[in-house]
Amino acid sequence: MWLASRSAAIVAFVLIACSVTLGLFMANRLVRRPGLKRSLLKVHEQIALAALVAIVFHGVLLLGDKWLRPGLAGIAIPFSMSYRPLWTGLGIIGGYITVIVGPTYFVRRRIGARRWRQIHRTAAIVYVLGLIHALQSGTDGATLWFRTIAAMSAAPIVVLLALRYLRPAPKRVPQPRTSAHARAPASTKVA
Repeated sequence: MWLASRSAAIVAFVLIACSVTLGLFMANRLVRRPGLKRSLLKVHEQIALAALVAIVFHGVLLLGDKWLRPGLAGIAIPFSMSYRPLWTGLGIIGGYITVIVGPTYFVRRRIGARRWRQIHRTAAIVYVLGLIHALQSGTDGATLWFRTIAAMSAAPIVVLLALRYLRPAPKRVPQPRTSAHARAPASTKVA
């Protein structure tokens, strides 16, 4: 069970990194062709859902770990597990954020695009929490191969986040206000 849970965790981490990278790539409007953008959006959606499934498997499979013995409370309540409670707690919080953020894609029309974007921006936090959780409480967190994967996944995310939030916002030209009862322009008389 430990090996299966560990594998699910690594798969979840890689999928979240891919999903966040792809999401930031699209959010930065680096894709101009509409057909490609639609295809990437579908890939992004599927990767995010697969990551969610891998996170659930990671937690559920930990229940069978005979050494850790986290119990249901240990995998469901942040900071309650006896093994590295801070780091496992951050992972649990990241899992909950994923459960909240991921499915909002399917209700974005009901909640509105603006609110959906605000919620969806927390996806990068999921990556950060997952990275900290993996490095500090994961069995492979100290290995060179996992740290290499972590660094390779963090580099594009940091660059895309910086591009997204540090570049100046485009200037908006104020539009004149019009009302339904606005006067029509006076007609010119022809002499």
